[in-house]
Amino acid sequence: MADVRSQLTERVREMLSHALGSALDRLATARTEAAGARDLLARTRQAAERVPRRSAGLRDQRIAELDKRYAAEIDTLARRAVAEAHRESPGAAGEPWPTWTPAPAGRGEPVGALRLGDVELPGVDPVPALLPLLDAGHVELSGDDRAGCDAVVATLLLRALGRAAPGAVRLVGYDPDQLGGGLAGFAPLAPAGLLTFVGPGGLARLLDDLVDQVRRINETVLAGEYGSLRELAAATGRRPEPWRVAVLLGGDELSRHERGQLDRLVRTGAACGVHLVVRGIDLPAEPGVHRIVLTPDGARIGDYPDLPVRLDPAPPATLVTETCRRIAERVNEGPPPTPFTDLLPPDDRMWLENSANGLVAPIGDGPQGRQVQLTLGDYPPHALIGGPSGTGKTNLIFAWIGSLATRYSPAELEFYLLDFKEGVSFARFAQGRRDPSWLPHVRLVGINVNTDREFGLALLRFLAEELRNRADAAKRHEVTKLAELRAVDPDGHWPRIVAVVDEFQMLLAGRDAVAREAADLLEDLARRGRSQGIHLVLASQDVRGIEALWGRPALVAQFTLRIALPKALRILAERNDEAQTLPRHHAVVNAESGMAEGNQVARIPAASDWETWSELQHRLWRMRTPDAAPARLFDGDAVPRLADAPDFRALTPPAPARSGDAGAGAPPGAAAPPAGGARGPVALLGEIIDVQARSAGMRLPRAPGRNLAVLGTRVDEACAVLDAAARSLARQHRPGTARFSLACLDPDADLPARALYDALGDDAAWYDEETVAELMAETAAGLTAGGPPGEPHYLLLYAVDAATARLEARVGQRTGLDHLRRILHDGPERRTHVLAWWRGVARMRSDLGGPASRTDQIGAWVALDIQGAELTSALYPGTGGPDWYPRPWRGLFFDRAVHRTGQVIIPYGPGQP
Repeated sequence: MADVRSQLTERVREMLSHALGSALDRLATARTEAAGARDLLARTRQAAERVPRRSAGLRDQRIAELDKRYAAEIDTLARRAVAEAHRESPGAAGEPWPTWTPAPAGRGEPVGALRLGDVELPGVDPVPALLPLLDAGHVELSGDDRAGCDAVVATLLLRALGRAAPGAVRLVGYDPDQLGGGLAGFAPLAPAGLLTFVGPGGLARLLDDLVDQVRRINETVLAGEYGSLRELAAATGRRPEPWRVAVLLGGDELSRHERGQLDRLVRTGAACGVHLVVRGIDLPAEPGVHRIVLTPDGARIGDYPDLPVRLDPAPPATLVTETCRRIAERVNEGPPPTPFTDLLPPDDRMWLENSANGLVAPIGDGPQGRQVQLTLGDYPPHALIGGPSGTGKTNLIFAWIGSLATRYSPAELEFYLLDFKEGVSFARFAQGRRDPSWLPHVRLVGINVNTDREFGLALLRFLAEELRNRADAAKRHEVTKLAELRAVDPDGHWPRIVAVVDEFQMLLAGRDAVAREAADLLEDLARRGRSQGIHLVLASQDVRGIEALWGRPALVAQFTLRIALPKALRILAERNDEAQTLPRHHAVVNAESGMAEGNQVARIPAASDWETWSELQHRLWRMRTPDAAPARLFDGDAVPRLADAPDFRALTPPAPARSGDAGAGAPPGAAAPPAGGARGPVALLGEIIDVQARSAGMRLPRAPGRNLAVLGTRVDEACAVLDAAARSLARQHRPGTARFSLACLDPDADLPARALYDALGDDAAWYDEETVAELMAETAAGLTAGGPPGEPHYLLLYAVDAATARLEARVGQRTGLDHLRRILHDGPERRTHVLAWWRGVARMRSDLGGPASRTDQIGAWVALDIQGAELTSALYPGTGGPDWYPRPWRGLFFDRAVHRTGQVIIPYGPGQP
């Protein structure tokens, strides 16, 4: 019976040892398991004593059964301990050296315990011996095995480095005996600032610095909200501070001050990520201190001297140096951006913020782990963003838009986005072929507008009109600010507006009318927009973009929120150079007009990834209201379609005359009801470069001079203008109530002209160079007939100047040109209008009667590849002429009856519907 008791007691001890060996911080679990084992042993003893002596065989059989059952339980415990060890030391924390590779823990994932070796007990497989260090405690090494101590230090440090993100572990070495030689393998970390050495006599200074770090972290990072950095990281997914591991390898007797500082670090350091690994220095008896005693035949850990540990060999020297070199390279490249999701509120908190008093949203993490907030409101009202190419300007704008769009609903916030770069960065916010979703807050997106400064000017005009509307509403309600207006008019639609203009300096380039008006509008919006909830965000990667503002100090002064990316110039105040030393993915946020005391450094998340943004946009898109409409997308490289134009879709012919109505039953030749009402039909010529996607139209009432000239040599564009004009006019007439005469005099225009002729059907007649003179004579003769005007007649003349020789021939008493001039002069009042293309201004003047002739009979024109100076003398008599420079698929439209200056349009693509 004594042998049975001895065996059972030994197995209980082994079971307890295995449970403890899985990880020392599992003490509570191990004690529970041990208590169960003691209960089982007690029951076994009682059972054995009740068995009669004469039944010794039965007694032995019973004990054997219990012993077998107990052995099975011990084996189960051992297997559980191994499984727990692997869970607690995943990847780089526990992988054997032959297959070891760095594997940082994920966000919010604990680093885990670090493997030292194996616990070896008779009868069971080895159980990994783990030691918790990072976020857990400190290590004290002692014993005669110097090489073993060095191996343990190297093992702990390399596993800690491999389990943490690059740069997240910083080492400080104090090695007075070997002068840093004990940590020589980790030397590649030094150039990246991840390893520093303290020489003999520097221990006090080192301990003082670590104590200061603990104090700072408690005061500014944890700030009473969290008990430790580990708790903060688990709650927020962010770790704002690195782990600091001080390796103290021997030294002289500690002074009283050094001993006091060391004791403070042992008590408080682990919660703040400050850890000690010491040899030759005694640490006080605290719960977080793990003591390892090394001897030539093994090691003993902590309070369990009977727990033998076979240490892993020291990591290979090449593995240490190569790992440290790769970590240093990654750190020198700069820290990676944080995840975009860090900026977003929980799903149940989206669109709950109110913008009445301003817009507040985080842009990234600050040095202390707290998010840096960006504010737009009464102060600061507007923002200026700057940074060279490649420093993340577009990414920062995306992050800011996402942070705002998830907190404020489209009823609280609207975006107007304009990008003067040659790119489509903002296109993802609008509906597209690749993705039918759109960001519900965005009302306008302008891309590829680097040659269309007029679109930027149109946006500023739109915002100025919105500012006037809001100011008028505020006056009616006798209030001054947006918050007050929303309070007295809760049913009104008064969201805050954020207009983002990237590479805004393009809008102010040059000394023309566009730049002058844009600067004036910017200054007015910057000065008065704050009170009505209109905010400007101007961004530039070129210092010249910022310099374009310096001549207007009143304008610059309104942009009190400055955001400077790495190496940005002239964004912050003159002596504030913090942006020059910024790492990648960071920005200086300053709401004090760039003064140094207002600096906050933020780490900007990666927000420009297509998949990341698409997932968020789809989520917000699904939250939109049923009446939400997609944003207006203006693409400077796209050719608009006439069929898509809202003004074209709105055109309809007049209703047929009913019996008894004026004109019903009228004799042949009587006038039909005019299309377009008393103002006459409208010929759509192209899309205006403006916010609302309106069409440029020319009214054709019965009034002198209502004829159109298209000027230039670009065949496709000239044909497109005439095509759109004819199709839009035809849409306003019922079949058979208007005539269209097409005369194509340039073979290059034959194909588009024929397509239009076919589309107009029975209402169209075709003429060429042989018959164009007859057309002129017949049309001029019709103008002399008495009676009321007949049905509308539109003459579409392609390349009139190509038939000058033919038209100069006499047809009867007059030449074809005489008839053309007569039609231009008298035709509009009898509902006959000429829409003609000339390939040059001089040629048109010649056909109209020579250089001295007047051009009043041409009431409107569209200039294509004609320079502004050429237009001045011919079509702008007595004025300074237009600020116009030709560019592909653009025209300058001028209507004498409407315009004071020309209007840039984009011709509709030909042949559309």
